[in-house]
Amino acid sequence: MSGFVKIAIDDYYSDSNWTTIIEKYWMMAEKVSDPRVQGWFLFDTPLPTLAMVIAYLAFVMVIGPLWMENKKPFQIKNTLVAYNAFQVLLSSYMFYEHLMSGWWGDYSLACQPVDYSESEQARRMLHLCWVYYFSKLSEFADTVFFVLRKKKSQITWLHLYHHSLTPFEAWMLVKFIAGGHGTFSNIVNNLVHIIMIIAFGLILHSTIFIVLFTNFYVQAYKKDKRIAQKPKIEPTNNNNVSNDSAKATGQIVNGQVSNGQIANGQANGHVRNGLINGHATDVREKTKVQ
Repeated sequence: MSGFVKIAIDDYYSDSNWTTIIEKYWMMAEKVSDPRVQGWFLFDTPLPTLAMVIAYLAFVMVIGPLWMENKKPFQIKNTLVAYNAFQVLLSSYMFYEHLMSGWWGDYSLACQPVDYSESEQARRMLHLCWVYYFSKLSEFADTVFFVLRKKKSQITWLHLYHHSLTPFEAWMLVKFIAGGHGTFSNIVNNLVHIIMIIAFGLILHSTIFIVLFTNFYVQAYKKDKRIAQKPKIEPTNNNNVSNDSAKATGQIVNGQVSNGQIANGQANGHVRNGLINGHATDVREKTKVQ
């Protein structure tokens, strides 16, 4: 290590330009990189990863907020459900693969070196680290969704730091140390993601259930209250006009008579099933003989 530091100090005070120095250190890094990943997509150089991180930060910090400034928040509930389901499945797959690639009994918790061989298990772990790298790129969508929903308070510096740093960490993992103890933090990360996303889903569905149940209860309570406030109609007595009286003009109150004669007069017409057709008069009407 002291020799490496001495080389770095000498290069700093040398007359070499920065391009030459960077190229020199990159060649040194290539000598210690995993030869199995030579020619892999995005792993010949970290520049594509750097470009994607810069584009991500530019959108979520500048371009996105300016574009959404005069727009309403996007309603993307179904998209979020699908995205979270995808992340749960992906994290579950990677958690399982971490166990099967070594952490289920084969790896040592004390110290586990990287296996650079061509064995099936070593190759399986290398492929898993490659998938883990792309999973970190997919998590850029977390912040993009915050921007589209105008949830600015959730875009903290810690959030941006985490999502900007993890792609570089995963890139270095694949390029140099795809296996051993370098993957222990990955399996912990996968487990935490599974727990967090499932817990978030349960909380969301519980909240929706409580809101719907509360609304149902309030509406049912209001309906029962309206029914209770309706005026009660007194039942009619046999042989009497409803409300026990008729108007002076002979108009029958409520227009009904039950099983009998109307007080102060007879009906001018016919009685059918106890209902009066016509008007009651103050005096008895003589039956007209045709």
